[in-house]
Amino acid sequence: MPLYEYRCLANGRVVEVRHKMAEKLSTWSELCERAGIALGACDPGSPVEKLISAGFIGSTPAESACEAPGCGGGGCGSGFCGAGGF
Repeated sequence: MPLYEYRCLANGRVVEVRHKMAEKLSTWSELCERAGIALGACDPGSPVEKLISAGFIGSTPAESACEAPGCGGGGCGSGFCGAGGF
């Protein structure tokens, strides 16, 4: 299954998940359920957007977090903020 990155529009967090190409995730609760992570304080109905991924495939879904100043700690994950050296 392909690996995708999604960003929550409410909290800015980026999460990696694997799912079939035909599957569409549209809310924070759907994303958290698929990734196996806790909802936290964010509204479960908050929308998420699929990002362009660098294509790295790890062994398990994981949260991405970028601490670069340009990211604001929001978790760009893929290095597209310019801090990843890509």
